[in-house]
Amino acid sequence: MALNERMERVGEIKIWYGNLPVESLYTAGIAGEKFFRTLKDQGKFLGARCVQCGIVYVPGRIFCERCFNKLDEWVQVASSGTLESWTELHVDINGEKLDAPVLVGLIKLDGTSTVMVHRLNNVTREELKFGLQVKAVLLPKSKRTGAITDIAYFEPGV
Repeated sequence: MALNERMERVGEIKIWYGNLPVESLYTAGIAGEKFFRTLKDQGKFLGARCVQCGIVYVPGRIFCERCFNKLDEWVQVASSGTLESWTELHVDINGEKLDAPVLVGLIKLDGTSTVMVHRLNNVTREELKFGLQVKAVLLPKSKRTGAITDIAYFEPGV
């Protein structure tokens, strides 16, 4: 029985020894592709604007989460914005202790209605406050790959 066949009866279940040959590929989707390609190639932030309710999503989406309208209007938004909230990470994605804490913020870019999560740098925990103005620091164009990591971090400033 192949891995992609559906089992009809419990008695058909077999034991699999060793590693399962499972692969997955995550893609950014249609909206994410446009956002990340523009970020990589032009160093600009694009948002998807809902013509029905006016919400501007960053990164973009293909439909409005409020009114379910199709989103096909793209607008350039600022690379700076407001710190809405933050946290301090002490463990990495695998649960391993970090050598030093990492600050991560929820940033609402100017001209948008949503927030994005990203690292904060050149700021201490004590300097963080709601409403702090922050700006994106991008990797040099030659090092951008079309991913969220093309934004090195956000730091105080406009």
